[in-house]
Amino acid sequence: MAQIHYLQGDATSPQAKGPKVIAHICNDQGGWGKGFVLAVSRRWPGPEAAYRSWHRDRANNDFGLGATQLVQVSPDKWVANMIGQHGIKTGRSSGPPIRYEAVDQCLRNLAAYAAELKATVHMPRIGCGLAGGRWDRIEPLIISQLISSDVSVTVYDMS
Repeated sequence: MAQIHYLQGDATSPQAKGPKVIAHICNDQGGWGKGFVLAVSRRWPGPEAAYRSWHRDRANNDFGLGATQLVQVSPDKWVANMIGQHGIKTGRSSGPPIRYEAVDQCLRNLAAYAAELKATVHMPRIGCGLAGGRWDRIEPLIISQLISSDVSVTVYDMS
C-alpha cells in the first residue's frame, strides 16, 4: 500500500530507486523566478524552458489551472509543472493565489502519469510557500489522488 513519507532534505534530489517524478506548483501567469522553481532551475534548465514555452503557446495547448506538464530531466526522472496557483501574491492581493480545485486536478493528472511510468512522486510541501496554501488542505488531496491510486509520495522539508 502506498503512503506519504516525510523526510528532511531537497526534493530536487529524490531519495528513491526507480523512476521518480518531482512535482511542484506553478502559477497561471507565466512567472517563474521565486520559490522552489529556483532549485529546479539550478539543477535542470528543461522544466523552466518547457513551462515558458507552454505558457507562451497557451492559445494552442492546455495551459491553465489544473493542467500538468511532465518534463523528462534524466533517464529515470521527470519534473511535473502543475498549474495550481492563480496569479501571484502582491501587496494588493485579496487572499492566497492557491486554487485547491486546480491542485486536485493536477494531482489526478500526476497519478495517471506516475502509474504509467511506475514512478514514485517527490515534492516539497506543494502550494504552501508562495501560493499561500495550507498543508491540512493539500495533504488530503495527495491522499485522495495519489495514495489511493497506489502511488507512493515523499514530501521533503528543508532542514
